[in-house]
Amino acid sequence: MKSNYVSYDYMKSFSRIDQIIDECNSYEEVDYIPSRDKLTYNNGFYVDCTALFVDIRGSSKLPTIHKRPKLAKLYRSYVSEIVALMNGNQSCIEVNIVGDCVSGIFGTNIYYAFSTAAQISSLINVMNYKFKKNEIEIIKVGIGISYGRALMIKAGYSGSGINEVVWMGEVVNEAANLCSYGNKEGDDKQIMVSNLVYDKLNENHKKLLRKNYKRGCYHGNVICVEMDNWYKNNCI
Repeated sequence: MKSNYVSYDYMKSFSRIDQIIDECNSYEEVDYIPSRDKLTYNNGFYVDCTALFVDIRGSSKLPTIHKRPKLAKLYRSYVSEIVALMNGNQSCIEVNIVGDCVSGIFGTNIYYAFSTAAQISSLINVMNYKFKKNEIEIIKVGIGISYGRALMIKAGYSGSGINEVVWMGEVVNEAANLCSYGNKEGDDKQIMVSNLVYDKLNENHKKLLRKNYKRGCYHGNVICVEMDNWYKNNCI
């Protein structure tokens, strides 16, 4: 969100805090994800959703490996195409970028988030091939998927035009934590899914994952067959 300078008045700020705390907010329980246009600074919705998080392992070391032109190409390629993948899924409601972490909020059908995670895995393989050809450091990512109830609210500075939809709840926290375990060490696989996500998958998809007792979830290196075939025919 781009800033638009408005002089800060701490007395007005203190008053706004009191106003927000004293408001009688309405947080409605719904069985669908409403349009963001229905959100105000006074309401919110409890919804079922699937959260998908992706980030780069060891990203803090990348600035020591590359100077700015190659580093910018790496990050732009990665962010651009992860966002394109999420945004191209009809079940994806929101996409968010914080540093090298890209997250998406999906609907209640687990398949859409899981298939997107598989596509991301295949995308990273192709991306690394192209990186290596151009002497750009290859990357590893972690992917986390969780399912559960979230509170959807509008947050920001009222009247400034600076605001965003914020998703809060264990489903978001769990997806972020699972993402941090992906490709972390030892036998950790790239995709980490919560136990509830695993339970909701069909039997064919369950066969692609196995229990990770250390992390308390299921994990696997799952790919998109169509994208992987292209990779094998053009990159290997």
